Amino acid sequence: MTYWIFVAVVLLAIAAALLVPRYRLRQAVAKPFPEEWVAILERNIGIYKNLPMELRLQLRQMVKQFLHEKHFSGAGGLEITDEIRVTIAAEACMLLLNRNAGVYPALRYIVIYPAAFVVDRPGMVSGGVVSTGRKGVLGESWSNGKVILAWDDVLRGSMNFVDGHNVVLHEFAHQLDSESGSTNGAPVLAGNNCLRTWASTLSAEFEELQRDAWKGKRSLLDHYGATNPAEFFAVATETFFEKPRQMAKHHAELFEVLKCYYRVDPREWLDIQRPAG
Repeated sequence: MTYWIFVAVVLLAIAAALLVPRYRLRQAVAKPFPEEWVAILERNIGIYKNLPMELRLQLRQMVKQFLHEKHFSGAGGLEITDEIRVTIAAEACMLLLNRNAGVYPALRYIVIYPAAFVVDRPGMVSGGVVSTGRKGVLGESWSNGKVILAWDDVLRGSMNFVDGHNVVLHEFAHQLDSESGSTNGAPVLAGNNCLRTWASTLSAEFEELQRDAWKGKRSLLDHYGATNPAEFFAVATETFFEKPRQMAKHHAELFEVLKCYYRVDPREWLDIQRPAG
């Protein structure tokens, strides 16, 4: 009898471990979206008011889930506020609209610095010798469930949603990319239509950007995307959301592939959007 009591206790503990988090998530998502958070979205997300109401409601639901599941911490003396949390969550979740693909299930921690932070990075010097140098960066995405961001650049990018540069979109594109098991510019694809054209289109566009960067030729996509396929996907994501009309005109196949993947058409949101300031 003692054995069966032990088994029952273990099974109850396992059931509680599985069901309690789901119950708490349902409770968190079911709560009304605070009006103070709506004000933050309208103030800080330059494109928010242009979104159809259906997408706004989607975004709010995902923001509630994101904030329930992810842990924010400040670095460099920064104090985490609702403004920081809601702004970052909303921008990150814009990549998930209409996709029904979960809210970054592998992501656990977001670390926020007040401004660019310094990291040690290996570099090549003359003679092929590798040395470590210090470099200021605005964001990083790690495969161990962590994203690091500079708040001043987050806010600048969220308010100006038409310049093609957005650190949150960039780093969370890396998070989507890593869901395939490797951050290599090939995220998990849904649907054969995307899959058939993804590799050939992105490869050709990546090679074109590399040629432009090598020649110093101006291009719609930031030359940083020529670094490797993972950075190309992240840079292309920034451009797709922030300069969709230009991408559709000058990189039509790339635009269509990304539209298939993200399941939105940002051209519909930008008719009245203007740079902040």
